[in-house]
Amino acid sequence: TKVLRLLQTTLLTNVSSAQVFGVALLGDVPIITLDSANWTIHFLWPWAQQASSEGDMEKILSQYKIALRNLIRYMLEMAQEMQLDFPVVFQIRSGCELHPNGTSWGFIYIGKDGRDLIAFNVEKLRWEPRQTSLIAEVVSKSLTKQKGVTGLLEHLLSITCKSYILALYGYGTAVLERQEPPMAMVFTRMRSPTQLLLVCHVTGFYPRPISVAWLRDGQEVPPGLALNTTPILPNADLTYQLRSILSVTPHDGHSYACHVRHRSLGTHSLLIPWG
Repeated sequence: TKVLRLLQTTLLTNVSSAQVFGVALLGDVPIITLDSANWTIHFLWPWAQQASSEGDMEKILSQYKIALRNLIRYMLEMAQEMQLDFPVVFQIRSGCELHPNGTSWGFIYIGKDGRDLIAFNVEKLRWEPRQTSLIAEVVSKSLTKQKGVTGLLEHLLSITCKSYILALYGYGTAVLERQEPPMAMVFTRMRSPTQLLLVCHVTGFYPRPISVAWLRDGQEVPPGLALNTTPILPNADLTYQLRSILSVTPHDGHSYACHVRHRSLGTHSLLIPWG
């Protein structure tokens, strides 16, 4: 599944001032950023700029500042109408998913101060509250009444977004479908005289999905209190890393090894023994 996400944060500092921050990501790869100072779009890859010069995207990018200005005006008016206390933060997450069978699903979620507020239902062409509050009810009804906007959103989410993903993959395949094999090492830390931590550090892999397991005497150690795996974290070079930590008793007579499987390794895997 290919996913395009546009993330926008708007900070309303008072009734006449707003700051906007934005980024677009294809999968986990940032492709576009929005300059908060002058609302200029910066393409992070040449192929992203090429894909953005085709079809609907060319028209959208020529008009986005007008749309952004209208959106901020609406936010400020709504903040005053609802008598919200400044500063107010609105977050927008929009985009679409393109599935292997060719179907797609578009989405727009709007949050306020870190909580979901409303979402756009593409099939029903209406905005729906995501929380039980007066502002969620008022904003969803207000936006649903703007039939011209809802029709445009349906087109953007159902047609334009899907076409844009295909164009981006057409130009950026080398980056988007690259594979980087993991590197792994095992080291130890003595927690106490009766507790030894075996640490398997795996880094430099791409794409993100990976399987890391500990083997005891050739058998996989099941999940439990003795096994702790960190979240998968990004590296600066657009690869990932993680650590899997197994707590054992020193000199317990067992053999241990870290087992790593990743798409880049094909049918092979890494097996790093300890000791």
